[in-house]
Amino acid sequence: MQLFTLPPSPALATSIRATAQVFEDPRSQALLAHLRQVAPSDASVLIMGETGTGKELVARHLHQLSNRRQGPFVAVNCGAFPESLVEAELFGHDKGAFTGALSAKAGWFEEAHGGTLFLDEIGDLPLAVQVKLLRVLQEREVVRLGSRKSVPINVRVLAATNVQLEQAISAGHFREDLYYRLNVVSLALDPLRDRPGDILPLARHFIADYSRRLGCPPVALGADAQQKLLGYSWPGNIRELENVVHHTLLLCRDRPIGADDLHLSKLKLPARTNTPDADDSAEALLARAFQRLFDDGSSALHGLVEQALLRAAYRYCHFNQVHTAELLGLSRNVLRAQLIRSGELVVKKRRPAAAGHLANGLPASHLSR
Repeated sequence: MQLFTLPPSPALATSIRATAQVFEDPRSQALLAHLRQVAPSDASVLIMGETGTGKELVARHLHQLSNRRQGPFVAVNCGAFPESLVEAELFGHDKGAFTGALSAKAGWFEEAHGGTLFLDEIGDLPLAVQVKLLRVLQEREVVRLGSRKSVPINVRVLAATNVQLEQAISAGHFREDLYYRLNVVSLALDPLRDRPGDILPLARHFIADYSRRLGCPPVALGADAQQKLLGYSWPGNIRELENVVHHTLLLCRDRPIGADDLHLSKLKLPARTNTPDADDSAEALLARAFQRLFDDGSSALHGLVEQALLRAAYRYCHFNQVHTAELLGLSRNVLRAQLIRSGELVVKKRRPAAAGHLANGLPASHLSR
């Protein structure tokens, strides 16, 4: 069995990260084969997957299989720092660069020199920092905050996200050029519910691990318990499975684990498929919504649907006309005309007096009434 685990750390007790990963399911074995192919290169890799699927474990294995394995592996959670400190944490700072900077400090890029830098939750980076990150990746050098001197770096960057960056790009929250710079190679981690062959090997690993920690011999999983584990949707993925096993062993240490001993969350996810005609696909949801409108006998449906789509897209893009136009496939002029016609955008004419001001193209909700 191929098993990866995180180094022991007290912080893992309260973490939502997966602490172990196996590759028994056919989907996982295919991922492992792909991982082994791309690991020796220095190409940037974007690892995508839900929270708790083992993205950091995959990043660590990429590092161990690469030519940089003798260098450091530095893992940074981009969502863990206040926005005002992200730049200093990543790129470092000089003494006096800001209040409290009593001495110069290297950033995480410099700390990872000669090795691998893993940027988790890359989608949480502020746009201003994304611009500087792009420059670092292009120029292979960093400039510390408060300094004018560039520092050469030799780092392989692996990034991970649990959000759809394409949607973040459409909404104006993530830079498209940075996305393509990071996404030279992409690795998609399936949620645990979609790789059932990994569930029981992981459960047995956690039983052995927590039995050792609790000072009791490992217990067996009954057939009914195995079926219950395999039938559950695991919205929290591997980390949730670990928590379930830990809780179970606190109560059941001297007998086989039965189905009633497993306390699973009631937050179950519907089964998903990868086929385009799945019941929960976007097309199917739209078809059901249209069918309900038809059944209700609503009039002027074309205009109703058009206006609803326009309003939803405009709010999704945070009232940004350019991004809304791109999302809907319209020119900005056409979009602007439709927003004005629908009342979503109010344009006040310039007053004849010099003191007058033009409120040009503000969302209606942003204007005083």
